[in-house]
Amino acid sequence: MRPVTVFITEDESIVREGLRDMIPWSEYGFVCVGEASDGEMALPMVRRIRPDILITDIRMPFMDGLVFSRLVSKELPKTRIIILSGYDDFEYARQAIELHVDQYLLKPITKANMIKALEETRKRIEEEQEQEEYLQQFIRESKEYEHYARRVFFEKMVSGGLSISEIYEQAAKLEIELDAECYNIVLFSLQTAGESIAYSEQTSALQDRLLEKLYQDPDFLVFRGGVLNYAVLIKAAADQVKDQSERCVEIIRSQCGQADERTIWYAALGTPTARLSGLPQSYRAAGHALAYRHLIPEQHIFRAAETADYTAHQSCMDGVNEETADPLLIRNFIHKGSEDEIDDFVEEYFITLGDAAESLMFRQYLLLSARINALAAAKEMDLDRSQLAARLPAPEMEESANLRKYLSEVLHTAISFRDEEAKKQGSRLVESALAYIDAHYTDEAISLNSVAKAINISTNYLSAIFSQTMGLSFVEYLTQKRMTRAKQLLRQSRKRTSEIAAETGYKDPHYFSFVFKKTQGCTPREFRNTDS
Repeated sequence: MRPVTVFITEDESIVREGLRDMIPWSEYGFVCVGEASDGEMALPMVRRIRPDILITDIRMPFMDGLVFSRLVSKELPKTRIIILSGYDDFEYARQAIELHVDQYLLKPITKANMIKALEETRKRIEEEQEQEEYLQQFIRESKEYEHYARRVFFEKMVSGGLSISEIYEQAAKLEIELDAECYNIVLFSLQTAGESIAYSEQTSALQDRLLEKLYQDPDFLVFRGGVLNYAVLIKAAADQVKDQSERCVEIIRSQCGQADERTIWYAALGTPTARLSGLPQSYRAAGHALAYRHLIPEQHIFRAAETADYTAHQSCMDGVNEETADPLLIRNFIHKGSEDEIDDFVEEYFITLGDAAESLMFRQYLLLSARINALAAAKEMDLDRSQLAARLPAPEMEESANLRKYLSEVLHTAISFRDEEAKKQGSRLVESALAYIDAHYTDEAISLNSVAKAINISTNYLSAIFSQTMGLSFVEYLTQKRMTRAKQLLRQSRKRTSEIAAETGYKDPHYFSFVFKKTQGCTPREFRNTDS
């Protein structure tokens, strides 16, 4: 641990030099970093040096010790203050107490008294530093993965489910800063081919690097937008929002572009809005652009302002575009699309068909193909084809004129069935995760990553389904479980706090006490005494 720095301010040179010379600073873990004859001379030096402890006389010319201490307390709240006084005066002592000085010593000052005061003050500094370190660790653990409340807030905000006053009220509770001249939405998805659910260290590591990069930027607010998707809310000045939005897209591209060919990633940029009430439109625009990944899977970045170009990319007015007519497009959409994207997909799919959609034979072909490929997709996803077949609308040839409606019904039925089965599977996976947590929550090394690896699913997927199912994040659940067990042990045993900490997964008993007080509102000792 580094030495504690001390600065001395005293107008009497004999006293000042006596203090400076009589204390064997290094022997006790201190270092005297400066001295001055009054507060006016000392203030710029203290601002520059920022000492841990300030020793100052209470009465000095030009700027007395109380005024000086008040300024230092305001500008450098972490600097501890020891006041020296030759006057046993209650008013001085009262003002010193109001300034929260650490020590108030009457002259003459003995070596023993000064060393005692310094050591007591250092102890307070170390305790404060320890508490600050514990707080930062607690914050890191709490924010290691998304809070469920943030996701719910974002979903309500972009769906138009909150009024402006409610948006600001909930944002304040979640400590989310929303004030800006202009906003935009960027959506991105990231997964490894064939491993959207299975554990993938590569995808998890890539996701962590990308999120860390985005979290560091104060103009970006990152939210989870689905099991495999994230959303970035861009905040910027009106004349900078486009540049900031493109910078966000470039960060995604630069991080994901370094991955191997098995990494599947897409990003979509919405339309800027000057009002928070316009975010639902921006979000829908980004979602509409992202839906083009099903029609142009080789492209990675989509912009809402360029949707006409995407249609032109696929359109073939002279006949059937073989890429567009490929039934795998429908099958892939059932694999990866969402119900919210169906209308956009169907609309753009028919636009890209061009005049070919007028052919009766071709329409009848697509009528049959839609059902066949829905069942093929079910087989590829290991779903019960017979259950899906019973739900799918029958392809009536005489209704080929209503192909657009029929395709939409097939997609809604297939994707709804897929999501139902995924929810069942997700519940089973969460049950497996909970069983693993029950067996290993006393292990300090347990983490979302280790649980995901143990049940062989991706960290990203587990984080999403865990919060969806449980209504709180993995870390919040783990902490709750540990605290519940700790309270049981405090009630039912006379074990020491250090023993209870070890039995609930905390190697450091001091950090355990910090977390207990932070989450339960009292220390373990206070809880035990109150409960007994």
